[in-house]
Amino acid sequence: MTGLNAAETSGGRPAFVVNVEVLLHRDGRWLLIKRGAEEKHAPGSLAGVGGKAEVTDPADVPNILEATARREVDEEIGVDISGVALTYVESGYFTSDDGDPVINIVFTGPLPADAQPFPASPEEVAGIVWLTTAEAETDSTCPPWTLRALRRAEPLR
Repeated sequence: MTGLNAAETSGGRPAFVVNVEVLLHRDGRWLLIKRGAEEKHAPGSLAGVGGKAEVTDPADVPNILEATARREVDEEIGVDISGVALTYVESGYFTSDDGDPVINIVFTGPLPADAQPFPASPEEVAGIVWLTTAEAETDSTCPPWTLRALRRAEPLR
């Protein structure tokens, strides 16, 4: 094994977890979740809504990243964003706190005006906060990677 890859397929190629994150916005603020205390990676920190790519419906395969984004928003904060246009923000690589190599893809989009987000998955989402980018920059629970994504998403709203 060479480079940053921590895992390989049976064929010897790099294997990664694919994670999708969504930075939702409304009225000049970002919806961020406080990650649950039992989360394996970055517990208690602020993040966009997101999770691992999974093929739960064969119809999602052609748009697996977007389908993952929509599924995670529904599962974690109880909001259907099926009609929301998602805009690509960035992608990156990290090693999770428990050692998994992760490719992270970040999207942004508007939270529907009538949506009432709540911690639908309390073990994953300890709370929901609404912050401007400037407020996130002064929040000690907002990690550098979330701040970087917010700064890159700012001009895309």
